[in-house]
Amino acid sequence: MPGLDLGQLKAMLVRPVLAQLGLGGNSAVNLLAGTALVESGLVWLRQNGGGPALGLWQMEPATHDDCWRNFLFYRPALASAIMRLGGAGAGLGGAGLLVGNLAYACGMARVVYARAPTALPAPEDACGLSAYHKQFYNTALGAADSHRNAALFAQAIAA
Repeated sequence: MPGLDLGQLKAMLVRPVLAQLGLGGNSAVNLLAGTALVESGLVWLRQNGGGPALGLWQMEPATHDDCWRNFLFYRPALASAIMRLGGAGAGLGGAGLLVGNLAYACGMARVVYARAPTALPAPEDACGLSAYHKQFYNTALGAADSHRNAALFAQAIAA
């Protein structure tokens, strides 16, 4: 199936966006690249099957708005950096930007992980990154399989 080049996504989008937010590092870059690969296959901009999730990182509008209400509102410097990524329309109610603004979508996906109470796994730990994705991004009720998806996180690490 055609899609975006994972290496280009990682080098030209994920790494610079996370650096701009001050939330970078190899673990975060590999986690966000792997998350996009797992969630959308780097193909889908709306959840396959008609669900509510949007963008390469397949974030639901409710999750987007919760990040603004209950996390970014209390972190004005980070909120300002995310607003700069999103431009007009960013913020509460701006989930539509997750489809057309890859930098904003990447930044918001990183915000989800920034809320997690534990440190990121090691940058080359595909199993650890996949488990972290399952626990803090997809959740226990989500369809992701951390064992199966470890191979996709290994691809993200190698890209």
